Amino acid sequence: MKTVLMAGGKGTRIGSIASDIPKPLVKIEGMPILERELYCLKEQGFTDLIITVSHMADQIMAYFGDGRKFGVTIEYYIENEPLGNAGALFRLRDKLTDDFLLLNADVLFDIDFNRFVRYHKESGGWVTLFTHPNSHPYDSGLIISDENGAVVNWLTKEDSRPAWYANRVNAGLHVINPAVLEASGIASERVGQEMDGKPCKVDLDRDLLKPLCGTGRMFCYDSPEYVKDMGTPDRYRAVCADFKNGVVAAKSLKNKQKAIFIDRDGTINRYVGFLRDINLFELLPGVADAIKAINASGYLAIVASNQPVIARGEVTVEKLESIHHKMETLLGAEGAYVDAIYYCPHHPHKGFAGEVAELKFDCECRKPKPGMLLQAAARYNIDLTASWMIGDSENDIKAGIAAGCKTALIGDGDFHQTVSVRSLQDFCKKLFNDEI
Repeated sequence: MKTVLMAGGKGTRIGSIASDIPKPLVKIEGMPILERELYCLKEQGFTDLIITVSHMADQIMAYFGDGRKFGVTIEYYIENEPLGNAGALFRLRDKLTDDFLLLNADVLFDIDFNRFVRYHKESGGWVTLFTHPNSHPYDSGLIISDENGAVVNWLTKEDSRPAWYANRVNAGLHVINPAVLEASGIASERVGQEMDGKPCKVDLDRDLLKPLCGTGRMFCYDSPEYVKDMGTPDRYRAVCADFKNGVVAAKSLKNKQKAIFIDRDGTINRYVGFLRDINLFELLPGVADAIKAINASGYLAIVASNQPVIARGEVTVEKLESIHHKMETLLGAEGAYVDAIYYCPHHPHKGFAGEVAELKFDCECRKPKPGMLLQAAARYNIDLTASWMIGDSENDIKAGIAAGCKTALIGDGDFHQTVSVRSLQDFCKKLFNDEI
């Protein structure tokens, strides 16, 4: 599979760090960021590269040459005219005959590209966006998908947004089928030519990707892996620190992860019995700070919650998702996020008015069974023995024990080797201070 790396930007916002070299050559702990990208790709078998260059192109080409000394093959496309950030794809049309990776050359990442590509192949779409939660969704563009992961809407930070939303942000990594170029209706020979007194430019998001919203042709691949650009001096210093501290490599799904599985009702939000009304959802004091500490720790923060109200017919899936969107929005407003949400919609007992018959059975995911934790472990390559399950009920503890996790109970309980804590915040303080 070919990989196209876009390295033509001027990088004006980071000029105070290095104004005399192009942004892809700015060093992260002694090595240019583009070189770090190349090694990440090479070790996973992605060695057929095309780099699009413009600003200070000679420096990039002189450093990387044909790629042989880095163990890859590099071709270049030199943009001598303004084409927009996707215009070069049309000029490269004869080389892009199958699915290809499209990446920015100034982003620090360490992700499992084979998982990403495999998801793309299985989805059957034309485009797959790499998406993740972040600590500031309120001023980020948001990707909205349906239950199958197909993108239905793409909100920029300037767009009005619903009161509650999922924390899902486009990370700028893509798998693209060239059918997208054909479907755009943009003729290759017109790109860069004068039209109405201006050169015809192609914007990747506006002209190629956003028109696919709602068509079932574009999907999002949610991942907690590390992907950050270094577009400003502050971001540059942050990614340098993350790399030095081992955060970047540790987050790669090529490596075993550790997680903190968190019950929802009574652990994240105030317990009100079966939560049916979104207006009754309220974060417990200190929860956002606790989850923010989990985010910074290297653990994944994963919600695992029994929601029998679905099977009982008391809450629809759509209403439950709205409640979870409220949770994500409230957490995001305080700089915290969860990496994934798992819930069990089943209930084994019958006889409720309005119940959903097909969900009334004894499943493998309802706690105290460990199904949700096992699903997450398979999806995110989690070492369950290095992970925790925390909740306020016996079922939470039993599920954690059955999965092989360490466990922490909010309150008192007679469970072997289970830690008792006052709250999620208390648990995090003890865990991260090496008190448990």
